[in-house]
Amino acid sequence: MKRISFILTAFLCCGMLLQGKPAKNLILMIPDGTSLAALSSARWYQRYNHPEQTRLNIDPYLCGTVLTFSSNAPIGDSAPTTSCYMTGYPSRAGWVATYPTADVKNDILPTDTSKAYQPLMTVMEAARITQNKALGLVFTCEFPHATPADCVSHSYSRSKYQWIAPQMVHNGVDVLIGGGSQYLSDADKKYLQAEGYDIVINDIAAMKQSSNRKLWALFAEKDMSYDIDRNADEEPSLAEMTQKAIETLSQADNGFVLMVEGSKIDWAAHANDAAAIISDMLAFDKACGVAFDFAEKDGETLVIVVPDHGNSGLSIGSSKCSNYSTLTKDELFGQISKYKTSAEGLIKHLKTTAPDDLKAVVADLTGIALSNKEYQQLLQCRDYQRSALTDDERMKGSDMTKVVSGILDAHTCFGFTTGGHTGEEVFLAVLDPDKERRMTGHHNNVELNTYMRQALELPESLESLTAQYFAKHSDVFSGEKYVIQADKADSTVMVLTVKHKKKTLEIRPNTNIVRLNGKDIKLNSVVVYVDRKKTFYLPQSLLALLHS
Repeated sequence: MKRISFILTAFLCCGMLLQGKPAKNLILMIPDGTSLAALSSARWYQRYNHPEQTRLNIDPYLCGTVLTFSSNAPIGDSAPTTSCYMTGYPSRAGWVATYPTADVKNDILPTDTSKAYQPLMTVMEAARITQNKALGLVFTCEFPHATPADCVSHSYSRSKYQWIAPQMVHNGVDVLIGGGSQYLSDADKKYLQAEGYDIVINDIAAMKQSSNRKLWALFAEKDMSYDIDRNADEEPSLAEMTQKAIETLSQADNGFVLMVEGSKIDWAAHANDAAAIISDMLAFDKACGVAFDFAEKDGETLVIVVPDHGNSGLSIGSSKCSNYSTLTKDELFGQISKYKTSAEGLIKHLKTTAPDDLKAVVADLTGIALSNKEYQQLLQCRDYQRSALTDDERMKGSDMTKVVSGILDAHTCFGFTTGGHTGEEVFLAVLDPDKERRMTGHHNNVELNTYMRQALELPESLESLTAQYFAKHSDVFSGEKYVIQADKADSTVMVLTVKHKKKTLEIRPNTNIVRLNGKDIKLNSVVVYVDRKKTFYLPQSLLALLHS
């Protein structure tokens, strides 16, 4: 009896849930950096401007909270927090689907020092490899940015786009829609074309008309616009991108896994831009509506909506406004409802505006009547080159980002405690075709990964797949003759060359292509090189390939 009780306790403590019919499809929707106050602000804004719309699309599915954290800190950034959703392991700030180094005194969960820098198999990679599911990524940032990168790439630095971008290209993502065309190299385009993809750049019509099951559609060289600034003729909405991704992926016989990110809610929070937070949150909620509508009709799709962390300490109400706790809905949401642009968008307008027209442009785009003090602050901005002041006079001033954001914020009664991430738990919304399995209540980011694994019924554990597909080259080729040296054409790229009898295997990082006696061979996963360990992480099957 004691043994049974212990097993049951361990079963529950590990986040194991009753298992019913597996979900054929999984849609994970992440509103990046969205605190509960951001959700509430969007809901109140919608109620104020459209009184008949009292609920958001996600409201019927709200069911709990999730505690997110880095491996050694309660406050996480997108890289380690979404990495944990994907891999089941919290990691260091800035680390993408990679096992963390130990910080013994501060680690929140025990850390195995022997695994430091180990690339970790993600839920999306595992679903493709073991179940032949199609994969999709939708977002409004540039494609190698932290959250989409966490799904199908591996790096101890989220800023190393030169590693991350080619990994994403070579890791079997069937549909990718978002920003970042400048990060898609000619070599990447050539590979995608050879694999039969439609590559669409800045063409909404072409994206919508594509009938190919393989699609990369990129808009904007870097990140896409805030929804409040978006030109609908040039950039699709997040809902439109989500709709296209689902339409395409749902043709896959074995199902699909799709991650949709409301990327720039987080960016707006960093900028303390309440109007941009609200507009991007509402745009994200429309995308959620698309996903929930599909899942309700489909009956085989699990939809999870969960932020990766909070941001900015946003509050509805601030001590900068007298008697703020008794303000009416007009006083709280009237002014911000007049904003037609984000702070970033307003700055673009003002930089091309003559000094005499500044007040009129601000009034038109925000409803704010600039005070003389605010007007002078704009003239004194060091990056307002149309100012009548000399360059030397303006060099003493602030930049327009700080000044314009401050003016917009000063005319509302929203509060911010910081321009960075925050550590509060985040909301959870779930539609599960198996109602008894549906995750509810309070959980942590590790348990969310367990829930997704079990709902999909992955036939192998992520740990086992990590060992198979990201083994150290020194273990795989133990006893073989090999050398690691810089590529002759690019000294920043290290190449592993292994020889066995008359066979030569050439292995490069950040790709799924290896060369055996000069012939290209495609792998089912990407190869990762970690310079800090001087180690390649690659499939164990390469030894059999060399010996075949």
